[in-house]
Amino acid sequence: MPYDPTFDDIRPYRDEEIPAAMDRIAGSGSFPLLASYVFPDKALPEVRELVRSIHTTSEFQSRVMFHMVRQVIGRTITRFTYSGLEHLSPGEHYLFIGNHRDIVLDSCLMQYVLYTHGHETSEITFGSNLMQGQLIIDLGKANKMFRVERPENNLKAFYQSSLHLSRYIRQTLTERKCSVWIAQRNGRTKDGLDRTDQGVMKMFGLSRTDDKVDAMDELHILPVAISYEWEPCDLLKALELYERRRISHHYIKKPGEDLTSILTGITQPKGHVHLAFCPRLTREELSAYTAFTVGDFNRAVAALIDRRIHEAYRLYPTNYVAHDLRYGNSDCRDRYTGEDRAAFIERLCGLKRYEDRLDMETLADIFLGIYSNPVEPLCP
Repeated sequence: MPYDPTFDDIRPYRDEEIPAAMDRIAGSGSFPLLASYVFPDKALPEVRELVRSIHTTSEFQSRVMFHMVRQVIGRTITRFTYSGLEHLSPGEHYLFIGNHRDIVLDSCLMQYVLYTHGHETSEITFGSNLMQGQLIIDLGKANKMFRVERPENNLKAFYQSSLHLSRYIRQTLTERKCSVWIAQRNGRTKDGLDRTDQGVMKMFGLSRTDDKVDAMDELHILPVAISYEWEPCDLLKALELYERRRISHHYIKKPGEDLTSILTGITQPKGHVHLAFCPRLTREELSAYTAFTVGDFNRAVAALIDRRIHEAYRLYPTNYVAHDLRYGNSDCRDRYTGEDRAAFIERLCGLKRYEDRLDMETLADIFLGIYSNPVEPLCP
């Protein structure tokens, strides 16, 4: 089914739009740097010719994006594992709701797993704040990303944008039969606490109001949990949380901050990374909340997604070391080695560069919380 022109303002590129996008990408001033990263063994003219020969979204993903993900895995991930493929049925479509730790890699790694196991890739939400500049727009929309507008300080515009997004997601899943990935909240998890925003659940329901259980069930919600041994952008996240806590809760991003986070997330060593597909939310589970008000229903479904993600989240020695350091005990001492502890302390010592201008006790507590908060439900 073709794209509905109603959604031309947010949808990914159609196949007929790909050749022009590829020509713009190949002619971009940043192309030599991108080409050298994705195809380190190919000469620049050869990569340009390859990109300009691409005519469809699926070709762009198979011939470019998955090579990029392989480079990220090979260069920055010591071990990449995944589980839960048994929860996916061939030919079925899902609303993948993922915990969100990295701007780009969370969804890209999921796409990589889907592709390498013969499943159709999904469309991906991409915040309008990130779709800045023609190169980013072309790369994103050619990779099945669709735009999410986030109007601020205007309730009417926010409602209309949410309704538009809700209708697009529902049509994509139920009529165009294509899966969608969306984060469980607006923006990345920065404090280590993966919680689904009930506002996201409310948005889903805007496009169908006759029956809340039917409306949610037909989306085929399947939570996805991603766990990083070394948190992407941990220091950048700690500094942002510090500023929010100590200076102003209304944090204003600096120019280029999102791009810095994207590049840092891609290039920073991440250790072991695990991605888990959780069981899909069943109609029986959703029906248990039939008598709830809409607000309580959304909260209950969000909590159900959270339980799935928390159960599937994989903890690493970094999490347990941070827990013991933060609370000054050894409750999790059997979960890590002396080498694990020393490696984490070395990472923590990187905060010292800020000791002349920041409260180190507060900054260290925030940094430790990023890693230790996921342990709380599981550690005595």
